[in-house]
Amino acid sequence: VQLQASGGGLVQAGGSLRLSCAASGRTFNRYVMGWFRQCPGKEREFVAAINRSGGTTDYADSVKGRFTISKDSAKNTVYLQMNSLKPEDTAVYYCAAGSAIYSNTPLGYAYWGQGTLVTVSS
Repeated sequence: VQLQASGGGLVQAGGSLRLSCAASGRTFNRYVMGWFRQCPGKEREFVAAINRSGGTTDYADSVKGRFTISKDSAKNTVYLQMNSLKPEDTAVYYCAAGSAIYSNTPLGYAYWGQGTLVTVSS
């Protein structure tokens, strides 16, 4: 599966952005989908995940209550709605697809998008 992330940009603290991740192929619902982020010099960290059916979601503690992951199977697209953004949310955001039932680590995902940069100014 090929993934194309979009929607990043520059936003002021307290603002919102919605990231999109479009997946190719007709096997979209076979994968758990996740969002990760990475800052220069730091490890890639888990942000959110949604299971195959879309019925279960999980979030990193740092984004819980501010970010929402969702999926539109008809469009083969996963979204990450980010509200109340903080400067510490600045990172390159990656979407990923994995064959496991669920995973919150990069090792659980075999397919990655190219990343989209989110910059939150104070």
